[in-house]
Amino acid sequence: MFNRETVGGLAKAITASYPGFRKDVFLQRVFDESWDKRALKERVRHITLKLGELLPEVYQESLDILKGALPRLEEQGFEKMVFPDFVEVYGLEDWDSSIPALEYFTQHVSAEFAIRPFIEKYPEKTMSQMLDWVGHPHPGVRRLASEGCRPRLPWGIRLKGHQADPSPILPILEHLKDDDREEIRRSVANNLNDISKDHPQIVLKVLRNWQDSGNENRSRMIKHALRTLLKNGDPEALRLLGFSSPKIKILKLSLEPREINLGEDVLFSFEILSTGNVEQRLMIDYIVCFMRANGKQTPKVFKLSQKSIQPGERTQITKKHSFQPISTRKYYPGMQTFQPQINGQVFGEVYLIVR
Repeated sequence: MFNRETVGGLAKAITASYPGFRKDVFLQRVFDESWDKRALKERVRHITLKLGELLPEVYQESLDILKGALPRLEEQGFEKMVFPDFVEVYGLEDWDSSIPALEYFTQHVSAEFAIRPFIEKYPEKTMSQMLDWVGHPHPGVRRLASEGCRPRLPWGIRLKGHQADPSPILPILEHLKDDDREEIRRSVANNLNDISKDHPQIVLKVLRNWQDSGNENRSRMIKHALRTLLKNGDPEALRLLGFSSPKIKILKLSLEPREINLGEDVLFSFEILSTGNVEQRLMIDYIVCFMRANGKQTPKVFKLSQKSIQPGERTQITKKHSFQPISTRKYYPGMQTFQPQINGQVFGEVYLIVR
C-alpha cells in the first residue's frame, strides 16, 4: 500500500500545491534503510515525519498546502491517512486550526485515530464539536463523530476517560442511531460494543430504550452492538434479542479424534433435543478453553448458528475446528476443553489432548 508509486503520488500532489517542496529529498528520506522493516502504521508516521521536515515551519501554512494537495489523490484510499496523521503529530497545540482540518480531511480519509489525542487533551470542547458534527451533511464527518470517540478503537489509543465514564459519548450515539448510512449505524454499534466491555448495564439500558421491532436497521444495529455480551452469554442481552433460557438436552457430545498433534483438525459434534412444549429460538455457540503457556485454560467463544426448534425436535451440530497456527492465536500442547453454549448456557464438556 505504501510504496514508491503511492508515496511518489503524494510527493507529486504536494509539489503541485507547494512548488518549493523538495520532492527528491522527501522520497530519499522516506525510503531509507529501515523502510522495509516498518509495519503499516509505522510507515504512515514515518512519512508524516519526513513531510514535517520539508514543509514550512508555520503549521497553518503546512495545513493549507496539504489541503491543496489532497484532492489530487482521488485514486488513493488508506494511503491518505498521512493527512490526518500530520494533524495528530504537529497540530495538538493548535486546536482552532487542527479541528477544522480534521473535519476536511475526514471527508477524504478517516481521521478516527488523529482525533483521539485532541479528545484526551481537550475533552469538553472536542466532544462538543463532535456532537455538532452529528448533523454534518458529509457522512465521513458524521462517522468521525462516533468512530473517533470509541473507548477501545482498534489500533487507536485507549480513551481512558471515556472508559471510566462513557456519558459524553451517549448523546452522539443517540443522534446517529438511525443515520441513513449503514457504515455510520455500524460505527454506533461498534462504539456501544466497546462501552459494553466496561459498562454492560449502561449499554443494555440504552438498547432497551432503542428497541423497535418494526425498524430492521435498528434491530440489526442492536444485535451488532450486543455481540460481546452475547458471546459472554449475558442473559439480559440474550433476552433483548428474544432468546430465553433454553429447555433442551444435549446428546451424543463428542470429539473425534480425542488426541491430535498441533496443526491438525478435530470434529466437534452434539445433538440438541428440545424438551419444551413451544417453539424455541436458539443461539448456538461453542466454547474452547485453550491451554495457555502458564498451564491454565482460557475460554474463547465461537459462533455457530441461530435457529428455531420445535417441541421434541432434534438437531445435529457438527463443526470442524482447526489447531493450525494462525497470526492471532498461539496454541499450546495439553488439555483443551470443548463446551456447547446454547442461549448463553453451557451444557457439558468434552476434552481434547493436543500434543
